[in-house]
Amino acid sequence: MIVTLIVACEVAFWVLLAAGLSLRYLAKMPRAGLAVLLLEPVLELVLLAVTAFDLKNGAEPDWKHGLAAVYIGFTVGLGHQTIKWVDGHVAHRWAGAPKPVKPPKYGMARTVYEWKTAGHWILAAAVAMALLQAAIWYVGDDGGTSSLRSWQLKMVWVIGINVVIAASYTLWPKRPPGGGEGSGGETERPHSLLKR
Repeated sequence: MIVTLIVACEVAFWVLLAAGLSLRYLAKMPRAGLAVLLLEPVLELVLLAVTAFDLKNGAEPDWKHGLAAVYIGFTVGLGHQTIKWVDGHVAHRWAGAPKPVKPPKYGMARTVYEWKTAGHWILAAAVAMALLQAAIWYVGDDGGTSSLRSWQLKMVWVIGINVVIAASYTLWPKRPPGGGEGSGGETERPHSLLKR
């Protein structure tokens, strides 16, 4: 049941997003579109409530309950960025808005972008870990929480990988062809970045 609900929440996320943006840009009803988009967090609350209810009724904690916590965490950490990205492209296509700016490719701007991206993933993993820990406390030591702890370990890996990727752009900034910043200047050397 939990897995089915997770899939239903994911489908509903995109349905609500499409409906909200259609109302906003095609039907020219921005307030109605915003109201539909504000329903997105309700999906996570429903999933959280159903998962807690399932555990309260004596269900053995397993990978499905962990997956529910991870899904909620990733929606919290990455959902807003996803909506913003889709909104920018729909606004450009249907409302004459400027084309969304592409992420920077080189230098310090790229480094900052990578750390911001890592921050969203780290937030997602941290929320998932907190929900998993709450479930562990809720179930108690006698409830067999190894699968939930296994998900927590996976979230530690997610955090670690994102920190390593962002740090690599700090230590070795990506240089444009020709070695400039893109505007004719030189890319800062890695040791100068570390002094800041």
